[in-house]
Amino acid sequence: VEELYKVCSINLSPNGVGQVAMSCLVNPPKPGSPSYEQHKAEREQELASLRRRARMVTDGFNSLEDVTCNFTEGAMYSFPQLKLPRKAIEAAQAAGKAPDVFYCLRLLEETGISTVPGSGFGQAEGTFHLRTTILPREEKMAEFVSKFRTFHEGFMKKYK
Repeated sequence: VEELYKVCSINLSPNGVGQVAMSCLVNPPKPGSPSYEQHKAEREQELASLRRRARMVTDGFNSLEDVTCNFTEGAMYSFPQLKLPRKAIEAAQAAGKAPDVFYCLRLLEETGISTVPGSGFGQAEGTFHLRTTILPREEKMAEFVSKFRTFHEGFMKKYK
């Protein structure tokens, strides 16, 4: 029984690899340690990549008709505002969906892009938003922006 208890208890804790990874995350190399320069360079490269991805997504959203987006800073999410046409709002209501939910579902069905409707975040009445992440690698973000653009332009044309 005691051995069984030990085995079961092990499953309640993070595995050894997880514990080591978390330790590395919260205790990065210090100046003068053998891996400090590599860690510093990799960290700077990743942060620069996140800034480029944020710019790419923000610029992509802001180049679209009836979409505005503040620059994504200090977060991994972008929250563009959508100005949806009256016909899109009516189609959403006919489908029994909030307009931003309707938009996000169409986006998912047509492109495979998963977003979260802004109505889940307490947006102001009569405004529509969505949340998306900037975490995919840079080479995938260009594809995301292109797919989003194609979808949005088709959606707006359909419901104008």
